Amino acid sequence: MEIKRIKVTCLKLYTYFGKTNIIGDKVKETRRKLGMTQCELAAKLQIKSINIEQKAISRIENGERIVTDFELLELSRVLNVSVEWLLAGE
Repeated sequence: MEIKRIKVTCLKLYTYFGKTNIIGDKVKETRRKLGMTQCELAAKLQIKSINIEQKAISRIENGERIVTDFELLELSRVLNVSVEWLLAGE
């Protein structure tokens, strides 16, 4: 298990195996299975009052962006999967 600390002015970001989130691969997998583009996923999240653009979806899927708790919840709803599955594959 590799955990690496990145220092940012007043916020410490930690990486897990070089990524800042653990759900990116599952988001990408599920989005593709649904035949949805990153733009379409962003639009669906915007309808749910999540202020997010296509570039942010890309960064989430690549493990380059932190996912907030409310984004996690809405991602699970829009993708029709459980939060638990996104986090742990269960």
